[in-house]
Amino acid sequence: MTKIRLVLVDDHALFRRGLLSLLEEMPEFEVLGEAGNGKDAVPLVESTAPDVVLLDINMPVMDGLQALAAIRKQRPSQKVIMLTISQNDDDLISAIVAGASGYILKNTEPEALRHTIAQVFAGNSVLSPEVTAKVLQAVRRSQSDKSRGLLSEREVEVLKCLARGQTTSQIAGALFISENTVKTHIRHILEKMEVNNRAEAVARAAQLELL
Repeated sequence: MTKIRLVLVDDHALFRRGLLSLLEEMPEFEVLGEAGNGKDAVPLVESTAPDVVLLDINMPVMDGLQALAAIRKQRPSQKVIMLTISQNDDDLISAIVAGASGYILKNTEPEALRHTIAQVFAGNSVLSPEVTAKVLQAVRRSQSDKSRGLLSEREVEVLKCLARGQTTSQIAGALFISENTVKTHIRHILEKMEVNNRAEAVARAAQLELL
């Protein structure tokens, strides 16, 4: 059986020792080396060329996010799993943007860790259930901000009127504009939000928390 070759990076020696012992009990893995900070991890990964790196975030000298960026610069296809206690939104999103293939917490059960490493080795991305919701929320916020930037202030007002079920005539009266102007705003809203009708526009706006 071809083993999945690993490098462990964590500043807590006790945790690192325990993780090493755990992985040595799993015959499909081989640990090539370990490091206690990001600065030492970068040349170690370069010299050993592991299949997967298990990388902590909060470390001295060079933290995990800086190490991830440096590792990916040297080895763009390197698979890295962030193994951390941090559920901080900024850490999570920064790691994903920097190219992490996985983000799991240190309280993960051994079998879940085993599965995560195998999935990442196979080319998949894996997130702990505890952080998946945070990623979805961040994506929704990002899309919401993007949509807000696309729509003018008046178009947002028209969209809110549509959400209240108002007709073209009622919107025109409420906003003191002509019905033709309302229709123009609605056409622009549909185009910008890439939807086909008013109902889809309202549903999309609700999903993006524009209302």
